Parts: sequence; C-alpha cells; structure tokens
Amino acid sequence: MTLQVRRATPDDLSGVLDVFLACWRESYRGILPDASIDAMTDERAEALWRRVLAAVDGVVLVAEREGAIVGMTRYAVTQTDADRTAGAVHSLYVSPRAHGGGIGGALLTRAADDLREAGAEAATLWVFSANQPSIGFYEAKGWHPDGATRTQPEFGEPEQRMRKEWS
Repeated sequence: MTLQVRRATPDDLSGVLDVFLACWRESYRGILPDASIDAMTDERAEALWRRVLAAVDGVVLVAEREGAIVGMTRYAVTQTDADRTAGAVHSLYVSPRAHGGGIGGALLTRAADDLREAGAEAATLWVFSANQPSIGFYEAKGWHPDGATRTQPEFGEPEQRMRKEWS
C-alpha cells in the first residue's frame, strides 16, 4: 500500500471532493456547529475546489493510495515585503478513513519542504480554534500558535494561526 504524493489536476476533482466533504461532514462534526457543517453543500464544495484546481497561483497536492485520493494540501509562497518571503498552507485534508497512516504528515512535510526550497523563511496556516485534534497534530509537527485569530464570514467560526520557521 504505497502512498504517492503528486500535483493535483482538474481531473482529480471527484476524489478531492470525496475527501474534503468527508472531512467537513465527519471530522468536523462536534467541532463546528451543525449549521456550519450543513452550509457546505455538495454544490458549494464543488465550486470551491473546481476554482482551486484551476487556479495558477499556489500548488495543490494529492496523496493517493491504491489509485484512490486519500488526502490533499494546498499551499503557496507569499511576499510579506521586499526582503522577506513566507509561505502559507491553505488547507490540509485527510480522509477520515485514513487517519493515522502518515498521510497528513507526508503532505505537510512536502508542502513545508517546497515552501522552504522556494525561499520562504517561515509558513503559516489557519485552523479552527475548536479543532484540538488538528492543533495537536500541527504542534507535533513543529508548528505553534502565533497569537493571531480570525473569523471568516463564510465559515463563521474562530480560527487561530499557526506558524513554523526553519533555519
């Protein structure tokens, strides 16, 4: 059962949607209010990921096992000012049926390595504040809360920013 991590293509939409909606509807149950979970309709998710997979800015990677997509991440290099380059991990999802198999770690490591190789001095990501399992996962991988918080109108739930620097 070899794990393959590769760049996503628009043809991966169906597999990406399967993972994303399973995470949203199963992994977030009990973490986010039911109304927030229910607001992520099939149509809304498809429009979101169709747009993301067609975008030219950033990278989307998928993790495949036995021909099925079991996880994905989206990340990009960002300019913070003329002298500094940073990275952002915009999303990381692993199928609830594949948790604990090293998929999230493989995707996050690849994203961080790519960002570092592209010249980013550090990277940030946002995680729902109530998502303690994910916060614990990120902390175990060397990420730490940096004190920034936000609530995006489309999700309506508090998030905290986490950061990782490398030397």
